[in-house]
Amino acid sequence: MSFVEWGVTAVDENKLVNKAVKGDNSAFEALMEKHMGIIYNIALRMAANQDDAEDMTQEIMIKIFRSLGSFKGNSKFSTWIYRVAVNTCLDELKKKKNKKHLSLDAEISGDDGENQIEIKDDSPSPEKLAEQNELRDMVAAAVKLLSDEHRAVIVLRDIRGMSYSEIAGILGCSDGTVKSRISRARAQLKMILEKEYNFNGTYFEK
Repeated sequence: MSFVEWGVTAVDENKLVNKAVKGDNSAFEALMEKHMGIIYNIALRMAANQDDAEDMTQEIMIKIFRSLGSFKGNSKFSTWIYRVAVNTCLDELKKKKNKKHLSLDAEISGDDGENQIEIKDDSPSPEKLAEQNELRDMVAAAVKLLSDEHRAVIVLRDIRGMSYSEIAGILGCSDGTVKSRISRARAQLKMILEKEYNFNGTYFEK
């Protein structure tokens, strides 16, 4: 949901950012409230499970608060926040890499539709719906098996629906690099789906 949908304009956001940078806790809380849904969703997709996602979300909040003074306004505040979120998740995954093993049975659950991979179907039959749910769970589990770098671009592009430019801003690289990573990530995901689930269909659009 955008700031406009929340009734907060870009001008209002800038005012909140300026106040938050100066130490206004109420302004900081207002900004976090508006971005919390996407922050948590990114953590949920990047983490091995919901508990880890909640821990990551807390760590993201702490890092945003501590580094708020470094925000210079050279990019959108949302881009800066999501960059902190993704980098924090990647750092946390590195710490846990040798401690936890990702399971093929990993499920993704959430309180709202934002936390589910949705598959378009205007009028699904019960049989079709069951197939879609199975595919959703299959892809969600496969995403958990991607490398950290590839998982990040798949989450941002194919699950969050961000543009190449937005992703480039978050990851601090060029649009071309983003496209290349997405291409390799999709190839890796396709290989996992074929190997682990014998799935030969097409899921992500170009």
